[in-house]
Amino acid sequence: MEKRQVRNNIRKLRFQNNEMTQEQLAEKVGVTRQTIIALEGGKYAPSLELAFRLSLAFGLPLTEVFSYEAEEKST
Repeated sequence: MEKRQVRNNIRKLRFQNNEMTQEQLAEKVGVTRQTIIALEGGKYAPSLELAFRLSLAFGLPLTEVFSYEAEEKST
C-alpha cells in the first residue's frame, strides 16, 4: 500500500486572509500557536474536529484546506 500523508494550505490561507498571524488563527480555533506552527510544518496531523474548525475559520471546504497525498519519496 502506498504511504500517504496529510498536507495543508494553512500558511497560504493565513496570508490570503489579511495576513492573519499564527496567534490569531490559534485563538480563533482554540489551540496554541505551537500547534499551528506544527501543522504548517507538516509535523502534526490535526484531529478531525480541529480540521473542521480550521476550515470554518477560513470559510472554506475541508478539501481546500487539507489534502491526503502520496508521500514524496526521497532519493
